[in-house]
Amino acid sequence: MKHWPSQLFPVILLALLAGLSFWLQKAVDLGEQKHDGKLRHDPDAIAENFTVRRFDASGQVKYRLAAPHLVHYPDDDTSILKSPTLISYRHEAPPFTLTAKNAKVTAKGETVYLWEEVSATRAATADRPEMVARMLDLTVQPDAGFAFTNSPVEITQGQSWVKGVGAELDDKTSTLVLQSQVTGLYIRPRTTQ
Repeated sequence: MKHWPSQLFPVILLALLAGLSFWLQKAVDLGEQKHDGKLRHDPDAIAENFTVRRFDASGQVKYRLAAPHLVHYPDDDTSILKSPTLISYRHEAPPFTLTAKNAKVTAKGETVYLWEEVSATRAATADRPEMVARMLDLTVQPDAGFAFTNSPVEITQGQSWVKGVGAELDDKTSTLVLQSQVTGLYIRPRTTQ
């Protein structure tokens, strides 16, 4: 007759040793993780009163971004700006200025997210008064010359005004399209002769 407990003991001991070896390997691997800060969202650079300019192929300034305070984060290569001003310079058209209380710029400046008291201003021309659009937030793609929001928008030009929800701004075609719930009042400017 076989004695099972004495034959089962080595198998249990080997299973226990294998489990202990597995646990010990995991404990050692935790110590080998890099602690270089790349997994944390800590700033690596802070700039005060800075200006960045992007030029077109002919060497003309395409747009200028300035702010009194910038914090850069290396983990996602983003920058957070306080009180930014983004000015888009357009050939044969007045400059277009965007301001806000806050902004986030993605890696390589491809997208700028503006929020809190966002204002988009087209400078006055000889035949048109200044146009100002105000909204809660705005997503801008400066190189593409395109911006959009899903927030309520209020636009004033002289005494005329229009309101709506959602907007698309195309810098290349100089158009601003409201998406929905549009209301407004147009007052024809007086002509001087």
